[in-house]
Amino acid sequence: MSYKQIATLKMAFIATIVCLGCFPDITNGETVYPLQSKYPNIIMYKLETTDKVIALTFDDGPDDRFTPQILDVLDKHDIKATFFLLGTRVDKYPDVAKRIINEGHAIGNHTYWHPDLTKTGEQNLVWEIEKNEEAIKDVTDQVTPLFRAPYGALNETLVEKIGELDYFAVGWSVDSMDWKNLSAKDIEQNVLKHIHPGAIILMHSAGHWTQDLSGTVKALETLIPYLQKEGYTFVTVPKMWQMKKPEENIYK
Repeated sequence: MSYKQIATLKMAFIATIVCLGCFPDITNGETVYPLQSKYPNIIMYKLETTDKVIALTFDDGPDDRFTPQILDVLDKHDIKATFFLLGTRVDKYPDVAKRIINEGHAIGNHTYWHPDLTKTGEQNLVWEIEKNEEAIKDVTDQVTPLFRAPYGALNETLVEKIGELDYFAVGWSVDSMDWKNLSAKDIEQNVLKHIHPGAIILMHSAGHWTQDLSGTVKALETLIPYLQKEGYTFVTVPKMWQMKKPEENIYK
């Protein structure tokens, strides 16, 4: 087995283990997100709406391989997305991080080192958020109240701490599974068979050096116009929070 195959299997195993209990329960055919149900003012996996609005989100960037290509596609179609940035890569690729901001996209905090926070605990959560907050502000002169945990791994204690830090946690309701080095066609199918009004779609704009995200770039070229023809409007996650709580400005 190649190193690339081992790395992919390892990531799949980690994602499966750490997300048990974090993600949806299916009750009477309806998808329920336990953490969102208990902490609706702190965490959101989807927007509860019948309006056909959806949000594209990209984790683990920036890099100088796939993030620029994704930005090119979004610019071509005049779509604004939300990028959850890793502090280590913000420091390494500051020009790409600045480009994300300059082209009008929203950003979120995705920790500095990408740990499994359910294993490292509250103290590490605080360090990771604050360290990345510093990196993002130093490079982009921006601050963000949005946070996404690596692997989506959270528990009630961590969600409460995120709220204490005045952050809003963001999960997802549609997983493209693009980190598996999938083809554009497979990524498209993963999105389309689960799409729904208020969906937050998980994709990646960077990853391990063995990962090939060219399928993501190609899939976007097809998904964006198709979903628009189906009546969907693309919004950023901050816009979704505004729709969820119109009386509250999360950027206060």
